[in-house]
Amino acid sequence: MSLATHLASGATTIARAWALTRRDGQVLGFTDHDRDLRFEGITFRAEAGLSARALEQVTGLAVDNSEALGALRDAGLAEADLLAGRYDGAGLAIWEVNWADLSQRALIFRGSLGEITRAGGAFRAELRGLSEPLNTQGGRIYHGACSAVLGDAACRFDLDTPGYSAEAAVIAVEAGQKISFAPIDTVSPGWFAHGRLTVLSGAAEGLMGHIREDRMQGGQRVIALWEGLRAALAPGDTVRLEAGCDKQAATCRFKFDNMLNFQGFPHIPGEDWMTAYPKAGAAHEGGRRSR
Repeated sequence: MSLATHLASGATTIARAWALTRRDGQVLGFTDHDRDLRFEGITFRAEAGLSARALEQVTGLAVDNSEALGALRDAGLAEADLLAGRYDGAGLAIWEVNWADLSQRALIFRGSLGEITRAGGAFRAELRGLSEPLNTQGGRIYHGACSAVLGDAACRFDLDTPGYSAEAAVIAVEAGQKISFAPIDTVSPGWFAHGRLTVLSGAAEGLMGHIREDRMQGGQRVIALWEGLRAALAPGDTVRLEAGCDKQAATCRFKFDNMLNFQGFPHIPGEDWMTAYPKAGAAHEGGRRSR
């Protein structure tokens, strides 16, 4: 018997099941049934206390929307993980399933988690459909700086190239943003400015921060982040530091030898070009303005 036949019978045993896929690849299952369910290789836990409001789905390019509500607990969505941003943008799939016969099920929603709020030991999460990315603005901006992210598909630079990354153990953390390490002899101070810090171990494992400053201080290598990580770093935690790029053509050419993939327009006229005028005694040979 199919799920449709079961629903048409008038006496149903229906539950909903959610599968969350975090950006680090971890998959968690939840259900509003009073017992755990297992299918698709996922165990959907009942103790998470997750429930959802009515799901509004529309045709065309409008955005599907709904909300999920649940309790914060270690067995489900832990508050520390929400604060750390581990569920931001997590993939989401929702099934309607006959809990008496798990082969009778239908996938009714696929999308991602949007804004997550917490209050009184509970959380509320916005559910966003697959058409949500269509709201993202596209196209290129014509300006002198590069629009690519170092190491992405447009930049094509391999950050595993020797000399462009380093792993180091944290010695001390100040105000959550100033992190001290033992001296890194392979590269000079300033090499990691405008780069990335990725945490490899500890409570903040998997989180990433943007580096504002890289210098030597008191015999230690000191990295300052633009803003603190959303989980605590502790002495002994290991991080990966990646070389920084300030998006300028000279940096791309001389630091990374990657000018072929530069995504900016370094010779585009600046704002002062609009007010330029001929001057007596000046050269007007028709050459380029940028040297």
